[in-house]
Amino acid sequence: MTKIAINGSNGRMGRALIRAVKLNPNVSQGSILNREYDIKKALKDFDVLVDFTRPEATLDALSICQNAGKAMVIGTTGFSDDALKVIDQASSDIPIVFAPNMSIGVNLTLKLLETTAKVIGTDSNIEIVEAHHRHKVDSPSGTALKMGEVIANALGRDLSECAVFGREGTEEPRDRQTIGFSSIRGGDVVGEHTVTFFMEGERVEITHKASSRMTYANGAVKACQWLTNQENGLYSMQDVLDL
Repeated sequence: MTKIAINGSNGRMGRALIRAVKLNPNVSQGSILNREYDIKKALKDFDVLVDFTRPEATLDALSICQNAGKAMVIGTTGFSDDALKVIDQASSDIPIVFAPNMSIGVNLTLKLLETTAKVIGTDSNIEIVEAHHRHKVDSPSGTALKMGEVIANALGRDLSECAVFGREGTEEPRDRQTIGFSSIRGGDVVGEHTVTFFMEGERVEITHKASSRMTYANGAVKACQWLTNQENGLYSMQDVLDL
């Protein structure tokens, strides 16, 4: 039985993760943690550490787990390019599931987006709109960026070159090669993402809406179970779900 420790247990996602572990009969609760010092003391009390905190805290936890040979499931977003390299390097020593969104529905949506992009992407203007609660600090969301990455890869484009984040002014018309991003922040919205493929005379919209953080928490617990049987490496929820 997989023993799961939760970092950042005082946060909204931390509380959801605690509940998800309690509701799953195939896993058990390890340590409930909130500080780097706590992680070091609890290394014998878990198989996998789940972290949905902030980039700096996650990297501190990653360093401890890497040195101790402990697996990690990372759902934190907002990492810099340098931080992403650190995560990739750490996966040489420990197994890591790293995904901007652990929801099973979102990861199925990513597969649908890949298929849609391959069929109609070159004939479309593609826009991604995401909405989250007022407390979310990174923008666009990690999920929105992952959606853009999946679409860009399917079309043979580099997202860093074709992404457009918001628009102001009317200096030039829209470039068909770009992928647009828009972010909305307010209230207690858990997470909503809509990708629209605009064509002449019609459009295709693919939407995912989360009404509870339990969707992410349950996915993370599933990732923990899966990860205990894997070799060192960097994995995504697509790997966990065999998509």
